[in-house]
Amino acid sequence: MKWLRFRVKTITAAEDILVSDLYDKGLEGAQIEDRVPLTALEKEQMFVDIAPDPGTDDGIAYLSFFVEAPEDEEEKKKAADDTRRLIEETIEEWRSFNTDVGEGSIEVSETEDIDWINNWKKYFHQFTIDDLLVIPSWEEPEEKDADKMILRIDPGTAFGTGMHETTQLCIRQLKKYIDKETRLLDVGTGSGILGILSLMYGIKSVTATDLDPCAVPAVADNLERNHVDPAGFELLIGNIIDDKEIKDRVGYECYDVAVANILTEVLLPLTPVLHEHLKKNGIYITSGIIEGKETQVEEAMKDNGFEVLGTYAQGEWRSVVGRKL
Repeated sequence: MKWLRFRVKTITAAEDILVSDLYDKGLEGAQIEDRVPLTALEKEQMFVDIAPDPGTDDGIAYLSFFVEAPEDEEEKKKAADDTRRLIEETIEEWRSFNTDVGEGSIEVSETEDIDWINNWKKYFHQFTIDDLLVIPSWEEPEEKDADKMILRIDPGTAFGTGMHETTQLCIRQLKKYIDKETRLLDVGTGSGILGILSLMYGIKSVTATDLDPCAVPAVADNLERNHVDPAGFELLIGNIIDDKEIKDRVGYECYDVAVANILTEVLLPLTPVLHEHLKKNGIYITSGIIEGKETQVEEAMKDNGFEVLGTYAQGEWRSVVGRKL
């Protein structure tokens, strides 16, 4: 399928009003390009890997809107003209209210699905986490990494790849505490990266939960991609915090290690729940904690029968590890 792309040069202060207004007029799915740094809250709420540093904010923004391109050339030209006119009129309406919308120039181009679905590939390349090489399907290991364990994983639309600091914190802690007898509980598994990697390191089994049904194909793809036996990975879709059926299926006091790379606001009510599922002396690994909120997680552990073993940092992120008393 081909698409007409309308790329509007504006300013960051006008992003929201233009996107909202044009959305109301029928243009959906805006792509926003700017150099505004992410806030701490935005970073904490992301469930995908953070894109490369965009550089210094210059106040300029580009908004791209996509309209399906008709096959007939005359119809295509009419669609392009009509959409361009709609955008120009919207910009002029806001200018009439003395609203600064920047330059307001519009570039029209034609693209196919493959162009904008695969653009992110230029940002994701193989990288190492200590002795682990994380590599996408379109690259091959370099000779210098021949001695490393290889995890093959591609970025998806909803889940992470291991590039994010919170995932790396979890991986490093897992390697400290898992062994061949470990039964792991992975809450909020997403792409399954933590459970799959633990199986590759030789643990006995993984039970994982997630709220999003999209985790099912994501985990299946990554198990196959890494030649890991799916029999060792049980995935349950549901909320372990308040769904008794999920809690019962997960099982009580039967896990050696539990890992949760989730928002702090979820970790707080999750902590007493995971105490029920861990064995005595079981290890509880948390991450997804933005700097400044680690004390809340430490206190939640202490209040719910855990000994805090340590708090670890990478960039703005924190991981708190505890042991069930």
